[in-house]
Amino acid sequence: MRANWDLVLEKVVGLQDHNALVDLFELLLTEEERSAIAGRLTVFKALLEGNMSQRQIAAEYEISIATITRCSNYLKHMTAGQREAIKALIL
Repeated sequence: MRANWDLVLEKVVGLQDHNALVDLFELLLTEEERSAIAGRLTVFKALLEGNMSQRQIAAEYEISIATITRCSNYLKHMTAGQREAIKALIL
C-alpha cells in the first residue's frame, strides 16, 4: 500500500497549478475528507501557535474536542526536532 501513497505524493508535488490541485483533490477525496484534512491542519496550526486553549480552538473553528485531543496527543509524542520540522511546514 505504501507504493500507492508515494504515487499520490508524487502527483501532488508535481502539480504547481492551484486549479489542477483542486481538481486532483476533488477527484481523490470526498468533501467530508477534504474538510477533515483542513480541520486537522487548522488544529495543528492553532496548537503549534499556542495562543488558544483546546476549548477555544473547538469553539472558534467548530472542530470537535476529540479531533483536537488526537492532534494534541500526536504533537506530545513527537520529539522536539519533529515538532520544529512540523512548525516549519505549517506556520
